[in-house]
Amino acid sequence: MRNKTNVLIVDDDIGMTETLSDILDESGYDVEVANDGFQAIERVKARAFDVILMDIKMPGINGVKTYKKIKKIRPEAAVMMMTAYSVEALVAEALKEGAYGVMYKPIDITKVTEFIEHIRKSAFILIIDDDLSTCETLMDVLEEKGYHMARASSGEEAIKKVREARFDIIFIDVRMPVMNGLEVYLALKKIRPNIKAIMMTGYRQEVQDLVEEAIKKSVYTCIYKPFDVKNVLKLLEEILARKTKAEISQMEVN
Repeated sequence: MRNKTNVLIVDDDIGMTETLSDILDESGYDVEVANDGFQAIERVKARAFDVILMDIKMPGINGVKTYKKIKKIRPEAAVMMMTAYSVEALVAEALKEGAYGVMYKPIDITKVTEFIEHIRKSAFILIIDDDLSTCETLMDVLEEKGYHMARASSGEEAIKKVREARFDIIFIDVRMPVMNGLEVYLALKKIRPNIKAIMMTGYRQEVQDLVEEAIKKSVYTCIYKPFDVKNVLKLLEEILARKTKAEISQMEVN
């Protein structure tokens, strides 16, 4: 059975948050509420949310500043800003920081549920590599295509992130300190048995044995640096197409 989508509503308008929370709860989502930015940050520290609906103008700390702090804690969360005011500078800042978009009040419930469903069906991707430049380059390309991204610079950090949030696909560098890519993959597979993995390396010959062993352990494939962006995108489409077929088959069985 599919897990419920976790939604956090952040707004100082208590009546609005209660109404929206009740509607989304009845629609089958797992909803929590925060009535200011500080509460939101604490909620996000304690729990991974798939979707965050964030009011821009709030007392104490506005929605954009709150989003910047949340982004450091849960970069994989999809954040939609909300406002009833003309705050174009704040909206532009939020979008520049990576917010998904903005909805204007009064909120259209249909648009909210469409957004949540779009995020639920989208892929959440984790890039695991101690090379920061590789992570940033790949993240920039995939974010432009609408994928939701997070990164980890070590196996230990990756394990923590996968325990806390649902990731569909992981890119893992083969050569990393402490834990190599295969060791990381096997550890993550124990946490999320259905997770799909793509290995990455710039050392084709030196790590051939590790790559072959990873493929035997059900890693999808290995790509070699520098990446061919078209091939990476094609791989993701293949994986997601198979994932969708598998989910449909499972629903038919159930």
